Amino acid sequence: MLSHSQMQKPRSLREQLEDKNRIIVLPGVFDALSARIAEQVGFEAMFQTGYGSSAALLGMPDFGFLNAGETVDNARRIIRAVSVPVLVDADTGYGNPLNAWRLVRDLEALGAAGIFLEDQIWPKRCGHMVGKDVIPKDDYLPKLKAAVEARKSKDFIIVARTDARAPLGLDEAIERGKAYRKAGADVIFVEAPRSVQELKKVANEIDAPLVANMIEDGVTPNLTGQELLKLGYRIAVWPLSGLYSATYAMREVFSELKKTSYTRKTRKMMVTFKDFNEFVDLQKYMNLEKRYS
Repeated sequence: MLSHSQMQKPRSLREQLEDKNRIIVLPGVFDALSARIAEQVGFEAMFQTGYGSSAALLGMPDFGFLNAGETVDNARRIIRAVSVPVLVDADTGYGNPLNAWRLVRDLEALGAAGIFLEDQIWPKRCGHMVGKDVIPKDDYLPKLKAAVEARKSKDFIIVARTDARAPLGLDEAIERGKAYRKAGADVIFVEAPRSVQELKKVANEIDAPLVANMIEDGVTPNLTGQELLKLGYRIAVWPLSGLYSATYAMREVFSELKKTSYTRKTRKMMVTFKDFNEFVDLQKYMNLEKRYS
């Protein structure tokens, strides 16, 4: 596999969206290390997940605990670690339209490729949890307008997300998606359709690039990227696959270590010392150290 320093910068997310013959599959990343792994295996873009960030930074659920400063700080570390576009989960914008305006300015200045901005009430919760509610459409539209007007480049993508499916029904979610597109959103994300038929209805009725959120064991059926592309979706986000797999592997290894005070039985879940040092470009920095010695 190529090292981080050997990789070439891919197309911008805007350019990738213009290719209507392929779907953009975004892995969810939650820190610089997971972002580096996603880039190394070949992803041309990625998604900074709020769910994963809350878990990694705070050890807490996606239940409105993460704040704007923590989101921006995490984005800074992730964006610096990779050369591919990073879409950032900006939750509800953390306040009013001015807060959303500033958040876009801050993230664009860091080099983010765009944001997801949702219409849940605050404190929000994961889109596949029960008990969600949304703010009135007329309260969300000013925040969306502020986000659209805050960006300095059209390459910065605004994804408008509605969580109205659960509390208000699919028809209302679709109507919101249409309104958000009309208000200037680049991409529309109707969260948590409950069937393939609902996914089809969203794609048939909203004339815009669409996001599908693929959470393992979530409320939306998991489909392949090609299946989603045929339905009419342009972006498929798998936000929690990395988080869940890392959690599983660490729990298994730590459990074995606690039980036996040894890790031999779980070595298959680990990279080697040598491989990891190569992955983080240790030799590059050793050479740099020699240069300045």
